[in-house]
Amino acid sequence: MTSRIQLNDVTLRDGNQSIAATRMTRPQALQVLKLISDAGFPTLELWGGAILDSCVRYLDEDPWERLETFAQVVGDNRKIMALLRGQNLFAYQPYPDDLVISFIQQAAQSGVGLFRVFDALNDERNLSIPMLACKASGIQIEAALSYTVSPVHTTEYFIQYAKKLRAMGADRIAIKDMAGILTPSAAVALIRGLKAEIDLPLTLHSHTTTGMGLLNAVVGMLNGVDAIDTAITPFAGGSSHPPVELMQVFAEEMGLETGLDKGLILEAQKRLFGIFDELKSVIPYAGKYYQPVRFEDVDLHTVNEILGLAAQPSETNLEQAQEMCNQLMERLHYPAVNSRINTAQIPGGMLTNLQNQLRQMGREDLLDKLYDEIPVVRRDSGYAPLVTPTSQIIGAQATYNLITGQRYSFVSDEFRMLLRGEFGRTPVAPDENVVNLVLGMDEPRVKYRPASYLPPVLEEPIQLPFVHSHKDVLLHLMLGKAADDFMIQRDGKAVS
Repeated sequence: MTSRIQLNDVTLRDGNQSIAATRMTRPQALQVLKLISDAGFPTLELWGGAILDSCVRYLDEDPWERLETFAQVVGDNRKIMALLRGQNLFAYQPYPDDLVISFIQQAAQSGVGLFRVFDALNDERNLSIPMLACKASGIQIEAALSYTVSPVHTTEYFIQYAKKLRAMGADRIAIKDMAGILTPSAAVALIRGLKAEIDLPLTLHSHTTTGMGLLNAVVGMLNGVDAIDTAITPFAGGSSHPPVELMQVFAEEMGLETGLDKGLILEAQKRLFGIFDELKSVIPYAGKYYQPVRFEDVDLHTVNEILGLAAQPSETNLEQAQEMCNQLMERLHYPAVNSRINTAQIPGGMLTNLQNQLRQMGREDLLDKLYDEIPVVRRDSGYAPLVTPTSQIIGAQATYNLITGQRYSFVSDEFRMLLRGEFGRTPVAPDENVVNLVLGMDEPRVKYRPASYLPPVLEEPIQLPFVHSHKDVLLHLMLGKAADDFMIQRDGKAVS
């Protein structure tokens, strides 16, 4: 075990996405960014994921300006991490190679120093061009394993996938437990297996939706993980990540250095509570959970009992440690455990958005049924991990199934694409009966790397009055009408 642990901060990207449906504005983020950066976090996740889409669709912001402003504040691009959905970029379908390459080059110029790159299906073919583009642009690559549970997703499966990513040029490997379904016993086996066979730094990214993220982080520190994703209260816990306020205490009790300034973290926490209150209309937890948490509020006796149990990780010990972690989080007023996610495997950001969308539809009654329907659709479509875009595709299809009352009587274009192989190779072949029902017997399937079928797009001239720069071109080509509407509105404001 090393004498130091790297605690990353994901408050302003994944914490924002998981708790507040990515509605935190740039001015709000700038209230705390300097504090978080100065607090000593070696890596700050600030961009990527749903940020770009949310900026143009909901926040009336230019995502490039957001990134460039953040980079000016941080002052060191090597600290800035962004989440890249492989060939899907920051959206929901595979894009042509020339667009992927150009987007990554521009991200490097605008401030990204580290990309966490993943493919929703763990199809390494969808990472080949993005990883080459990162290398060519001088961006460090943290290649992620999209963790899920199914008959085929064994520890050995993930180790072999990590070896492929290392051979492709990954600088780091991340376990991306987006739904928080990695059990502590599975975490022990996976972390030990990866550390034994992969000679690259290992990051643990585990959401606390089901309550297991905190204990997974402790298990990670005990078993040699190099970095752990954390967030600052109140954008931690629940469907987000382990609170840094707790992880700092666990690290100290283990004798691990973090290099973090606790005073600056608490000052950032104070300002984040103000932002949380401003965003309460989109936060399902608002008014029910969260309170200010000081480091001395964390019970050291409980911390050391958890550490003692996790250091000897039998199933019995881990079950006891898990119960104590749940009690510790509950006493500090973090959101209650959602154990149904263990079956449904809904990721944190998807859960928050799903709750908001069902509320807007007046169909909140569907949520309980969706917990049962989503696993059925996932099985039928080849056990895809639930992470953007597959989480949205499968979640939407499950919703259609419930609304219509008959499975697959209405099918989205994206679900058809998934069954045809247009997003990549599913872990196992989709159920043939479902494929025939949805696609028919004769519809062709995609055999090779999906983007290899897509023609280049940047060679075609774009003559739109609201597209003024190459960055505008990139947004237009990736986000289509949502980006166009934003740019038209932007130009209208400039004129007025």
